[in-house]
Amino acid sequence: MSSKQVAMVIDLNKCIGCQTCTVACKTQWTNKEGQEGMYWNTVSTAPGGGTPKDWEGMGGGFRDGKAQAGIRPKQADFGDAWEFNVEDVMFGGDPNGTVGPMEGDPIYGTNWDEDVGGGDYPNSFFFYIPRICNHCTKPACMEACPRGAIYKRDEDGIVLINEDHCRGFRFCQEACPYKEIYFNQTTGTAQKCIFCLPRVEEGVATACSRQCPGRVRFLGFLDDEDGPIHKLVYKHKVALPLHPEYETEPNVFYIPPLAPPSFDDEGNEIDESRIPILYLISLFGPAVHDSLEIIKHERELKRQGGTSELMDVLISRNWLDLFGPFTTQPKDVARTLEGRGNA
Repeated sequence: MSSKQVAMVIDLNKCIGCQTCTVACKTQWTNKEGQEGMYWNTVSTAPGGGTPKDWEGMGGGFRDGKAQAGIRPKQADFGDAWEFNVEDVMFGGDPNGTVGPMEGDPIYGTNWDEDVGGGDYPNSFFFYIPRICNHCTKPACMEACPRGAIYKRDEDGIVLINEDHCRGFRFCQEACPYKEIYFNQTTGTAQKCIFCLPRVEEGVATACSRQCPGRVRFLGFLDDEDGPIHKLVYKHKVALPLHPEYETEPNVFYIPPLAPPSFDDEGNEIDESRIPILYLISLFGPAVHDSLEIIKHERELKRQGGTSELMDVLISRNWLDLFGPFTTQPKDVARTLEGRGNA
């Protein structure tokens, strides 16, 4: 176990599915050869197939402390990059043409079922769920690697892959229950989110966090009692891990989504959440009920003019308060490196 653990909390009540975090990650980390269809950060619509397709049924992780068999996702489950028919539509002379994938391209990809959701009108529902590697306290991927190529840093708990040691056996993909490890066919190595390690080491927040227009992501160390992570996870107990039953103890947590009430057959509101509580329990475990009740209570307290530390943290009026100790501006780091002759 690491001496310190950097962690993230993602507020699902703020995420608008704009994919700015996905673009920030893609342009910074997965723009090399062999990474065309690789997204270390995804924002999927829930309920839905996610990325890779139907990953929640692919196994892995632990049960009662014992490793569970998992399925290795195929590249088609993640979805390949494809070409669009832009040239034909824009310059082919068809004024009614529609931009879309070229004929014969993949039938599934990242965000394939965006905004589809679940339920029946008028009680249909969906919400967005951003995902990255969870940098678990008990990484199943690390235990599964016969090469010892996956390791967890003691100073911050970030889980990394040493690609010089990796031989592409891909047991890590089978073992990870979140299916957050990709395989680069060009390099023959496994690759995944590195929690923006070069940035974090310089005190800069992750790219996905800084670029988010909705102030969705909080950063910090779990043991920092003055930071947002400790307050949301331990003090107020409203931030929950995704699929805690996998027993990897993930260090990416979620504020579960609130929802408007449902309607009965006559169109009247009823005391029942639009998002079924059983579905949320399937994602975040039974603690989700208490989490939602706490958030509702504190929100109402704030509406009535009272004070609520929880609401103040979640509202995040001061942008940099989201990032705990990682408040250094990237431009300041660049200037420092330039002064050292390392730019």
